[in-house]
Amino acid sequence: MTFSGVYVPLITPFDAAGAVALDALAALAHDVLAGGAAGLVALGTTGEPAALTPAEQRSVVDVVARVCREHDAPLVLGANTVDAVRAVPARAGVRAVLSLVPPFLRPGEEGVVAYFSALAAAGPVPVIVYHVPYRTGQPLSAATLRRLAAIPGVAGIKLAAGGIDAATVELLADPPPGFAVLGGDDAFVSPLLALGAHGGILASAQLATERFVALVRAWQADDPVRARALGGPLTGLALAAFAEPNPTVIKGVLHARGRIPTPAVRLPLLPAAAGSVRAALEQLDRPLIGAGVGRAQPAQIG
Repeated sequence: MTFSGVYVPLITPFDAAGAVALDALAALAHDVLAGGAAGLVALGTTGEPAALTPAEQRSVVDVVARVCREHDAPLVLGANTVDAVRAVPARAGVRAVLSLVPPFLRPGEEGVVAYFSALAAAGPVPVIVYHVPYRTGQPLSAATLRRLAAIPGVAGIKLAAGGIDAATVELLADPPPGFAVLGGDDAFVSPLLALGAHGGILASAQLATERFVALVRAWQADDPVRARALGGPLTGLALAAFAEPNPTVIKGVLHARGRIPTPAVRLPLLPAAAGSVRAALEQLDRPLIGAGVGRAQPAQIG
């Protein structure tokens, strides 16, 4: 399949006892898809997968897969090893896996190409490469991005280069056919869409799904006036949402809106400061002028 539009990497909500709040997760997944998201990502980094037990991970995937089936929406699953990719057949409804460039190791561009060739050969579903060099320590040239796009079974890339770099511009100047370029830096998604990206995998879209969907559609419809009216406020929201380690601020806002039972995260993360949550709520409540998208209801936090 061709991946385009807004894909939302879901947080993992916790209840007051510290357990995964599966009902809240299901409600959040329904809300996001009802808001126009093209699909969902389970066990992405936003979902704190490393802090979940194997049983919790299975429960999360089961819940999100069920919601995706009910909406006939694609599910993308975070899977960062060959063994994890091979295990995907047990997860009915998974349309692709989202896999990081191997972090910390800095294997070089040849190693990255060999690694994703192995991942793509191991699994029954396509691979979306997650390229986030400021976290993995591994830069990739435009030539290497094109080599990744040419691997059978590699369907696209979550591009989170920390901005619009030269490799991004070169790639989008002549994008590989059938290869989805999805923005992964929420604050830079609007200019990336202007360059021709196909959509985004956007954590802050949990807070304003309809607005991010409208932003993607505006750029796809060659309507820069509307896109800019949406993009400015959404950039402010994204910057506020990532003012502290993800997903701490997003969870704080979702809790303030009454959408999840607690803002809790698991170590090594700590909950976001009240001021950071308040700043994100202020951005979320900014009125939009000329964008044709409704304004969220304000919320109060202590």
